[in-house]
Amino acid sequence: MDYRKIGEEIYIRVDRDEEIVECIQNVCKKENIKTAHFKGIGGCDKIVVQTYIEKINDFESHEKNGIFELLSLDGNISPEDDGSLYIHSHASFSYLENDEIKMIGGHLKQAFVRYTAEIILTPAKENISRMKDLKAGIRVWDLRK
Repeated sequence: MDYRKIGEEIYIRVDRDEEIVECIQNVCKKENIKTAHFKGIGGCDKIVVQTYIEKINDFESHEKNGIFELLSLDGNISPEDDGSLYIHSHASFSYLENDEIKMIGGHLKQAFVRYTAEIILTPAKENISRMKDLKAGIRVWDLRK
């Protein structure tokens, strides 16, 4: 992985066999970024996406191996109460199966790069923390502060 700051943004190149979410988190730690948003594209060979299942209040994971085009990566970063970073990202991938183009997407848990991934990270000027939303049953941005 390598990255470079240009103005307010950070351009990240994730290299073969590296994991995208981990690389984003590492850049945030090195640059002391607590709140940001990011987007990206690339090529991967092992992915884990998740679907939130409300009735069990948890995620169901879907793991696939193969050759995947990362069509869209979009997410945000915010600090947890314990100071760790919460990375909330969604991704969509296309792949070939039996000569047909298929797609898979969801909450991105992991994506290992096959060729490269190119990500633009934009830090926020202020931090946004998270809070438990009792109606939704999940942690969401706390915009009251």
